[in-house]
Amino acid sequence: MVKKLRETDVVVIGLGWAGSIIAKELADEGLDVVGIERGPWRDTARDFNIATAPDELRYVQRQELMLRTRQNTCTIRNNPSQTALPMRSWGSFHPGNGTGGAGNHWAGITFRFQPDEFRLKSYLTEKYGAIPQELILQDWGTTWEEMEPHYMAFERIAGTSGKAGVLNGQRQEGGNPFEGARSGEYPTPPLKQPYGPVLFANAAKNLGYSPFPVPSSLVSEAYTNPYGVTMGPCTFCGFCTNYGCANYSKASAITTVLPALIRQPNFEARTFCEVLKINTDSNGTQATGVTYIDSSGDEWFQPAKLVVVAAFTFENVRLMLLSSIGKAYDPVTNTGTTGRNYAYQTANGVTLYFDDKKFNPFIGAGAVGMGIDDFNNDNFDHSGLGFFGGGSIRVTPIGGAPVNYHPTPPGTPKWGKGWKQAMVKNYQSTMSIGCEASSYTTRTNYLSLDPNYQDRLGRPLLRITFDFPENDLRMAKYCTDKVAEIAKTMNPREIVAKPMTGHWNSVPYQSSHVVGGFVMGSDPSTSSVNKHLQVWNVPNLFVVGASAFPQNPGYNPTGTVGALAFKAAYAIRHFYLKKPGEMIGV
Repeated sequence: MVKKLRETDVVVIGLGWAGSIIAKELADEGLDVVGIERGPWRDTARDFNIATAPDELRYVQRQELMLRTRQNTCTIRNNPSQTALPMRSWGSFHPGNGTGGAGNHWAGITFRFQPDEFRLKSYLTEKYGAIPQELILQDWGTTWEEMEPHYMAFERIAGTSGKAGVLNGQRQEGGNPFEGARSGEYPTPPLKQPYGPVLFANAAKNLGYSPFPVPSSLVSEAYTNPYGVTMGPCTFCGFCTNYGCANYSKASAITTVLPALIRQPNFEARTFCEVLKINTDSNGTQATGVTYIDSSGDEWFQPAKLVVVAAFTFENVRLMLLSSIGKAYDPVTNTGTTGRNYAYQTANGVTLYFDDKKFNPFIGAGAVGMGIDDFNNDNFDHSGLGFFGGGSIRVTPIGGAPVNYHPTPPGTPKWGKGWKQAMVKNYQSTMSIGCEASSYTTRTNYLSLDPNYQDRLGRPLLRITFDFPENDLRMAKYCTDKVAEIAKTMNPREIVAKPMTGHWNSVPYQSSHVVGGFVMGSDPSTSSVNKHLQVWNVPNLFVVGASAFPQNPGYNPTGTVGALAFKAAYAIRHFYLKKPGEMIGV
C-alpha cells in the first residue's frame, strides 16, 4: 500500500548543490519545502571531524562518500551494437551519496563557462561555416547576460576565491583574459600558490600565454556568505578531493547552504528515502508529486504543487525515463529528447620528472593552482585543425597522499627494491600539468534504460552508451602537445605526455563531470527543458543540474550547476509563482 501524505508546496529531489540552493531560495520565499535525499544526512563536525577526515583508505580506496553500487549502478557500453554490462565498482566517475552529494568530495575548482559556449552551435557555424558531421552541438537557449548574475550568486554563497580577468568590461591584470565580463570581483582573494603552480605559470608566461590563479571554492580567508554561514581559510592539508572538509574551507551544500536551511521551520529533509518516480496527472501535463520508498521499505506518495528534480546527472535522466517524462531518445531516428546529448570530459596530462626540484607534494588542495585558457574552447583559431573544442591547462597539486601517490617514470619495476628506490627519487621531484578538455556530443552518445539489468527494487538500470568521438581525440592530441611544449621549457629530466586515446574505458577514474541527457534549449524537439529549467509541457516540473548541458566545454561543471540552480529559483520566484504555467517570453 502506498501511503499518501499531506500536500506540500514544493518537493525537491536531491540535496546536493542544486537541490539545496533551490530549496533554500524557495523556503525564503515562504513556501513549504520537502527535500528528499537517497543517502544519509552529512554534518561536518560529526562526519568530517579533523581527527578522522584525512583517511585515505576510507575515502579514496573504499569510497565512503560515493553511492553504493548495490543501491544503484549503471550499465555501460561504447556503442549501440554492444550489450551493456553493469559497473560493479565506481571507476571512471564517482556519484555522491547523502546530503551535499558529489559536492562533498569535489575538488572545488569553480569556472564560469565562456559567453560563446551558451550559443556554441550558432557561434561555430557563423565563424567557421560548418560543424563536423559526427557532432550534434546545440545552443543552450540562454545567454551570458542572463547567466552572469546567477554565477555571481553562486560564487557569493561558495565564497569562491580568485582574481577577475574582465571586470565590468575592463581587462584586469593577473586574471583570466578569456572569461566573460564579470559584474563583481571574486568574494575572496586567490589562494596562495605552492611551488609547482608558480613554476608552471612562469613558464607559460615566458611563452606568451596568460596564466591566472584557478578559481576555487576553497576560501582563502574567513568568509561569511549571504546565508549567514561562516567558512574558514584553507590550510592546504592535502585531503580534499574525495574527502569532506573538516576545516569548513571547501564550499559544499553542507558547509554553505544546509546549515541555514535546516533551521527554517518551513523546510523538512527526509533522508534515506529514494524517489521511485515522478507522478503526473492523467494527461501527463502536470506533476502531482513523487512516490518514494523509505529505509523501512514503506512506500509513500508526497503530493506537491511544484516538483524540482535536482539529483546527480544519471539519476535526473533515469527518473525522467522511469516516469515517462518526455520521449526517450532514439539514435536511429534522431528523435526524442530524454537521454539525448550525453557528454563527458576528455582528460589529458603531462608528467614532469626533475632532478633539481622539490615540490613537497603532501602540501596541496583540490583547487589550488595556476592555469591558462589559451587552448581552451575557441580561444585559439581552429581553422584547418580538423576539430573543435579545447582544454583548461593547469597545475593543481591536490596533495600526495601515501596510498595512491607513488610517481615513477616509465620502465620502473612494478615492485621490490627498484620500485622503492624510484619512489624515493621521484616523490618530491615530480609534478603534473593537467588538461581538462571538452567533450562534444554525438548522435550515438546517449542515456537509456537497460533492457537486461535491474536495481534492487526491480527498476531498469540506466544504460550509458558513450565513446570519445574522433573530434575529441584529435583535440586531445593537439592540446597535450601544447602542454608538452610548455613542460619542455621547464627543463625536466623526463616528460611523459598522456593524451586521451582509444575508446572510453570505465575502469580508471577520469572525472565525475558527466553531463547531458535532459538538456536545455529553445526547441522542444531537441531539448527537454527551457532556459528556466522548466520541463516542456509539464510547467510545474523543473529538472536542474548538469543533465541540462547540451555538451561539455573544457571546464568542470559545478559552477554552472550552481548558477543554473539560482537561475531556476529566480524564475520560479519572480515569474512562475506570479503566473503558474509555461514560462515563454520571460
